[in-house]
Amino acid sequence: MSNFDVVGFGALNFDRLFKVDTIAASGQESRVMDQTGSPGGSAANTIAGLAKLGCRTGFIGKVADDEEGRMLLQDFRERDVDTDGIIIDKRGRSGKAIGFVDQAGQRALYIDPGVNDTIAFSEIDQNYASQARYLHLASFAGEEGFQAQKKLLTTIPENVRVSLDPGIFYAKLGIDTLAEMIKKTHVLMPNSSELEWLTRQTDYCRGAELLLEKGVKVVAVKLGERGCYVTDGTETRIIEAYDVKVVDTTGAGDAFSAGFLYGLVKNKPLEK
Repeated sequence: MSNFDVVGFGALNFDRLFKVDTIAASGQESRVMDQTGSPGGSAANTIAGLAKLGCRTGFIGKVADDEEGRMLLQDFRERDVDTDGIIIDKRGRSGKAIGFVDQAGQRALYIDPGVNDTIAFSEIDQNYASQARYLHLASFAGEEGFQAQKKLLTTIPENVRVSLDPGIFYAKLGIDTLAEMIKKTHVLMPNSSELEWLTRQTDYCRGAELLLEKGVKVVAVKLGERGCYVTDGTETRIIEAYDVKVVDTTGAGDAFSAGFLYGLVKNKPLEK
């Protein structure tokens, strides 16, 4: 029996989010209306969501021995996320994301990777990921983390299913650069723009089909206010979004990934 339902592997960032009047362009100014600080990182957000839903979760990542690193670890522990897979670097600084969110809920993000950019395969406990039913990957901004993820995929047993939320960093690398990772991916969850970058297909149905041809078993395309498009090559569904007032889109895709993975862990049918 697996020790974990899902283990995440990705960047760990402390997010500082600023509510602004408008997102300023070059040469413009805008007023900050409010600000908050909270733990973040795409894979980390998804794992936190899965833990909240009652899944057994763990994480592979890297933080520095600083205030932000300690807050990231403490937040995971308070959510009952296992932190034994997280490396603590005595030097450097923990990753940070600085975000600006306007009154319509649109955002701009700036990433300071810190020690996320130094995580090496040699530091990772390979057995840790092997204890999971699903290994959930999200993008690193730097090359070191990307290479560590690719190498880890060559060591995990076949019964560990891989999920990938590529983000814009990996999507822009293109399908050929990600070919080894995609071939081992069970479920891939891009948004529509990421899918277009990844596959060079403007039609998301064709983009999803191309990923299935490359070995992915399930593709779930996040379409924002239009909902999502989900296919496994046999069953295809378009699920409409809930009608809600948009306050802030930060982390929405990560929350979607948490809900979708929860359904897979619980063996729910694709439409559900």
